[in-house]
Amino acid sequence: MQSCTISIIFTTKQSLIVGLTFLLQFFVGGNWKCNGTKDSISKLVTDLNSSTLEADVDVVVSPPFVYIDQVKNSLTDKIDIAAQNSWIGKGGAFTGEISIEQLKDIGCKWVILGHSERRHVIGEDDQFIGKKAAYALSQDVGVIACIGELLEEREGGKTFDVCFRQLKAYADVVPSWDKIVIAYEPVWAIGTGKVASPQQAQEVHQAVRDWLKTNVSADVASKTRIIYGGSVNGGNCAELAKEEDIDGFLVGGASLKGPEFATIINSVTSKKVAA
Repeated sequence: MQSCTISIIFTTKQSLIVGLTFLLQFFVGGNWKCNGTKDSISKLVTDLNSSTLEADVDVVVSPPFVYIDQVKNSLTDKIDIAAQNSWIGKGGAFTGEISIEQLKDIGCKWVILGHSERRHVIGEDDQFIGKKAAYALSQDVGVIACIGELLEEREGGKTFDVCFRQLKAYADVVPSWDKIVIAYEPVWAIGTGKVASPQQAQEVHQAVRDWLKTNVSADVASKTRIIYGGSVNGGNCAELAKEEDIDGFLVGGASLKGPEFATIINSVTSKKVAA
């Protein structure tokens, strides 16, 4: 998960100082949401397979459930599959739901939980989402754990309160943070064309890392990747990637465009330069 870069600095006395900077492995997820047909997804997969991608990036895509098998069987093995949702426990008489066991059976290694559309459209609350995450992790499936505030919450100065409350719901129940990636997605920036500035995003990411350090452990805070989502595209990803606590992206609409998604994945080069 961690890579190491060595920076060499000469002081005025020309003595050599070697500094070690540890970078978390960049993580980029593509959330296709409720989009696509067999034909359009086939083209998207072809575009991704032909793209040149930086090697040191963990990449996942999240197709609609009905297309997971198609994507799994045709997509390069450089990219893993994530589900867009999962049930709170083992399968059974739960019409319309899908279990972690079923997702594992078709090759999913990750699941997106707590996305704002699940919270604010479907009505899932913090505790329900936390239980989903705990069960997924207990079955060795990684969790992309989403948090983020509404526009009125940001304007009311409640961004940190909301994000910390949502984080606590995960922290209260998850067995381990080893396979969790936190996705900060300001709801006001999802699909709106509005993007948090690099400074706004960094401020929240740093606060999230500080919260983990105080409320979970310093080790978890240093090892957990915190990625940004909210109208990320090929034009803004490089500047966002330069921020110290932005460890990647969760991408919506732009992930449906193969070449642009590749550009976002490859923005890791900006992170390396900034480090």
